[in-house]
Amino acid sequence: MLFRRLLPATAVVAALTLVAACGGAADDTLKGKADDGALTVGIRFDQPGMAQRRIDGKYVGFDVDVAKYVAQQLGVPESGITWKEARSADRERLIADGEVDFVVATYSITDQRKERVAFAGPYFQTGQGLLVRFTEEAVTGPQALNDKKLCSVSGSTSAQKVKAEFAQGVRLVEYGQYSDCVTALLAGNVDAVTTDEAILAGYVAENPELLKLVGDTFTTERYGVGLAKGDDRGRADVSAAIQKMIDTGEWRKALERNIGQAGVQLPDPPQVTEK
Repeated sequence: MLFRRLLPATAVVAALTLVAACGGAADDTLKGKADDGALTVGIRFDQPGMAQRRIDGKYVGFDVDVAKYVAQQLGVPESGITWKEARSADRERLIADGEVDFVVATYSITDQRKERVAFAGPYFQTGQGLLVRFTEEAVTGPQALNDKKLCSVSGSTSAQKVKAEFAQGVRLVEYGQYSDCVTALLAGNVDAVTTDEAILAGYVAENPELLKLVGDTFTTERYGVGLAKGDDRGRADVSAAIQKMIDTGEWRKALERNIGQAGVQLPDPPQVTEK
């Protein structure tokens, strides 16, 4: 009788072991999720040239191409990707809560962010710039922003950097999305928009008769792929995918395809250091 009582429990253990061995559903690492054939990826929806959801529902941009390449190297086709908007203020939370499997969203690698998430890459390097109306003559760089209204997005440190290092008298304005800042700029409600030049260049490319970039870049920003802190295997796999994209020339093709016509000098591929 004792053997008969133990048999069901033994069978349950064996069944659970088999389920764990046969699929990645119980594995919350990036590899485990990719093994299930589907990934949720956080991107921006409002950054022309980098990541944008078009009116027809299609997702396009350099970040989108990087995300698709990484997913493919992990064994997940484009059809297996679910895209989720990852605004600046939400990126760490989305990763920590498991709402996304990784983030490719013009996500600058910083020591402060490394306390909450892991980074692979970098996959791109740029610098902070200024966007103004095409007719603007007074604003020629960050030092000319005293008594001016400067727009950036919530959760970004770009505007605070200008205030701290270049123009203490600048008046800061924050919106939820860069597209909101650009709308405010075109309406004359702010005098300039600041964030990374690669992002701003996309808006110039869309409205070359209305917008322009001014001054030189004044920071160095390295974009990384954000993923769950502690997932060392996932970080190594993503960095390897980025390196392969660079080595095969796909990185350069994606860059030229998405922001090659934006009127800025395209950077060389970055050195992949977050492994």
